[in-house]
Amino acid sequence: MIRYELSGKRALVTGGASGIGLATVRLLAGAGCRVALNHLADDPRGPEMVAELRAAGHDIIAAPGNVGDATDGPRMVEAAIAELGGLDYLVNNAGTPGTSSLIPPTALERLTEELWQTVLQVNLLGVFRCAKAAATALQEAGGAVVNVASIAGLDSPGSSMAYGATKAGVVSLTKNLARGLAPRVRVNAVAPGAVDSAWMVQWTEERRAASAEKALLKRRCTPEDLAEVIVFLLAGAGMVTGQTVVVDGGLTLESR
Repeated sequence: MIRYELSGKRALVTGGASGIGLATVRLLAGAGCRVALNHLADDPRGPEMVAELRAAGHDIIAAPGNVGDATDGPRMVEAAIAELGGLDYLVNNAGTPGTSSLIPPTALERLTEELWQTVLQVNLLGVFRCAKAAATALQEAGGAVVNVASIAGLDSPGSSMAYGATKAGVVSLTKNLARGLAPRVRVNAVAPGAVDSAWMVQWTEERRAASAEKALLKRRCTPEDLAEVIVFLLAGAGMVTGQTVVVDGGLTLESR
């Protein structure tokens, strides 16, 4: 795994209390970066992870707030930047499927207005709100942004067509944010495949096994697999912007 020296750098990771977000916080902090770990205010995992990482000697601050709320999301970003003293890296990782079970494309009746609003507010508008709130600080630092999309936004049905549509929106938004924040800020995205993490959609063991078997590399991704690419796009990849990097072990290649 590539290691970076990030002492003096400052990062905000949304949805940082578990899964891909937490793995990214750990990797950044382990490289010396000061990290604001965003979590929902009522999620006990947030304070627990902040305390655990601080006990391990990492420079972590808590950044409670809901990126899916038009007021609370930007407030959280502004507060984190103020406490960090600026911002070099933003990872827009927070997301939700809006459902605990898969919704096949044929089940249109299950795609309620409430579900659409939930996934749009968090997965798409939340990414824009956070990037907009952080734009000035990122431009001052010559920083970088990584958005977490999904293969559901490219060539996979995902948990629902609503979820897939929001992640396709993230891919498009990434390109236009790259245009809007250039030349001082680079903006890229990662598109995870099947990831072994505490995700809200329930997978059967059979589906888990099938997703590993279908992948060219014959395993499911780990949060650490994604974190490694995210940190590369933040701290390296100096001439890469507006791109979405698929991290799925070849799952989408094999399923075509």
